[in-house]
Amino acid sequence: MKKVQEEAGAVLKKAQENMKRQVDKRRKESEKWKKRDKVMLSTKDLVFKERLVKNLVDQYVDLYTIEEMVSTNAVKLQLPTSMRIHPVVNVSQIVQYREQVERQKKEKVKPIKVEGVKEWEIEKILNKKKVWGIEKYLV
Repeated sequence: MKKVQEEAGAVLKKAQENMKRQVDKRRKESEKWKKRDKVMLSTKDLVFKERLVKNLVDQYVDLYTIEEMVSTNAVKLQLPTSMRIHPVVNVSQIVQYREQVERQKKEKVKPIKVEGVKEWEIEKILNKKKVWGIEKYLV
């Protein structure tokens, strides 16, 4: 009986080692995050009001700071209230923010003026309603 248990234990040990080796092929070391680190949030699971073309959306958005380390796999971010998502996210959803080199900074695009098209200035918003998730205004 003892011999059978030892053989079963050896087979289980070998199976565990094989499983660990296979899992470790894809596993990578996670970064060590600290409080007040600057990070960017992935857009992979974010829902936008407008239907945006997936290929044209940035992979990561904005600059946020880590408010608290919840665990080794989760962090709490300082998010604006307008985002309406839970502030605790998995570390796979964030990347370290890297400052850009001076010449690489993106310049804000100036508005385009089209000739022959009138511009309108709104005096007062009379009413608004939401239709299919899009706000429409009566001016």
